[in-house]
Amino acid sequence: MKKTYILFFISIILFSCFEDSDDNIVFASNINDFVWKGMNATYLYKQNIEDLANNRFLSSEEYADFLNLFEDPEDLFESLIYQRETIDKFSFIVDDYIALQQYLSGISNSNGMEYGLRYAPGSSYDVYGYVRYVHPNTNAEENNIQRGDVFNKINNTPLTIDNYSDLLSSDNYTVNFANYLDQNTSETSDDQIISNDINIELSKVSYEKNPIHISSIIEAQNQSIGYLMFNRFIGDYNDDLINVFSNFKSNNISDLILDLRYNPGGSVYTSILLSSLITGQFTGEIISTEQWNDEIQAYYLNNDPEFLINRFIGNSNSLNLNRVFIITTQSSASASELVINCLDPYIDVIHIGTNTYGKYQASVTLYDSENFTLEGANPNHTYALQPLVLKTLNSIGNTDYFNGLTPDIILEENTANLGVLGDENEPLLALALQQITLDRKIIDLISPIKLIDDSNKFELLQKEMYIDLKNDFLKKIKL
Repeated sequence: MKKTYILFFISIILFSCFEDSDDNIVFASNINDFVWKGMNATYLYKQNIEDLANNRFLSSEEYADFLNLFEDPEDLFESLIYQRETIDKFSFIVDDYIALQQYLSGISNSNGMEYGLRYAPGSSYDVYGYVRYVHPNTNAEENNIQRGDVFNKINNTPLTIDNYSDLLSSDNYTVNFANYLDQNTSETSDDQIISNDINIELSKVSYEKNPIHISSIIEAQNQSIGYLMFNRFIGDYNDDLINVFSNFKSNNISDLILDLRYNPGGSVYTSILLSSLITGQFTGEIISTEQWNDEIQAYYLNNDPEFLINRFIGNSNSLNLNRVFIITTQSSASASELVINCLDPYIDVIHIGTNTYGKYQASVTLYDSENFTLEGANPNHTYALQPLVLKTLNSIGNTDYFNGLTPDIILEENTANLGVLGDENEPLLALALQQITLDRKIIDLISPIKLIDDSNKFELLQKEMYIDLKNDFLKKIKL
């Protein structure tokens, strides 16, 4: 087995950058030093950032002077990001990696209300929110908030494109609800949102969100159809995901409807596991390839090209399906898109809903240690980096889907008629069932309405896709 691994290769570059005649290294800041070295070692767009070049500094003194230009590690980090507004909207730095670790395990501050945000009818400035679903045993459930509820103010302040982020980011706020009036027409231009007298104060607390929101078997026209609403790719729930598929398999489902409409992404490993459970007949074949920065990519193409390849995983609970029905919205991102993109060359993926978000890059958590893992991390601070380190390609090379993945059948969620999640009459699920049973009932196809944002915005990773240290990085790199 090869003994040359990526971080060993990187360390050669790192510690040869600043050799000069004396051996006394001058460090302006341990944290700034960590930030620069972490980005220099792994950043996907390193070749586009002049200050990350291996030969950027001729001496340790020059390096220290550069670090001294930045009072805060966050400022240094931002200076090393490539095209923040368009290309890299996702890399970030945290000063508390314990909170980051909790989030990666599914724990975050939440009041239990998951929602989408859209422009009010006829406006390009006023905003309203609509409840998508409510987590059990939360403040929102205690106050009987339900899917389909609409709100247009927070703390009695009307929501606008300029203030919604500040208003909804607070841990405590009062939600001012409203009624959505569709005037009994399919047109949305004449819809109205009228405030009512329902005002509910909500508070966010630490809460573990189970990503398996609904798992059921639907009997339709003598067929058993599996339905899974999966709302995040979290490695800690991989065993639970396998159990879901074990139940599907024991019930001999003929088809699967995978509902990723609210799934912002997560673990690459979990997306590979899910794709492998849906199929099973492609174990060992290429599911995706990785493209790292130019330096890392060239090294592994020349020395160990298998490092850049991910393959389908064998599992006794795999369904061996030749087609799958996947529901998405604009909130479906990163690892959700990876499943669609990577299954597409192998089986018939019937994609229903609206365009996905458009996120094909993955990140990894870097700690301030010799090999960037948590073991041996600097005890004097809790900073960590989450930089983009690779972009994903399916087995035929498809990537760079900036505008998301386009569905085969377009149907947007209608605020005035969201339906009940998991119910056979919920519009998106009903449409998927029609495609399976060939029941040609008429469905009112709603033209897509732009989603401004959603409640995932206020989560730590938002729409992130990441390499799971436990399952990917350490296993492949053998630190």
